[in-house]
Amino acid sequence: MEAENFDRILKTFKNRKPYQPFTVALVNGDRFEVDHPDALVVRDGVAVYIGAGGVPVLFDYEGVAQFIGDLMGQSDS
Repeated sequence: MEAENFDRILKTFKNRKPYQPFTVALVNGDRFEVDHPDALVVRDGVAVYIGAGGVPVLFDYEGVAQFIGDLMGQSDS
């Protein structure tokens, strides 16, 4: 995945109204659910998700296999 697509897709998921959780599947097989939009920071192909209990997950555009969630009818704002 290209860094620009990574940023655009994550920002689209983050800005959905109403917010809906989505899953990030990594190339190493790990998965996690982004359950709150304010728990995610995205910039220049890198993201940090702060999970329950304050546990950070750092991931980038090269490490993501797919994003799992419905973006049907969503804009890229």
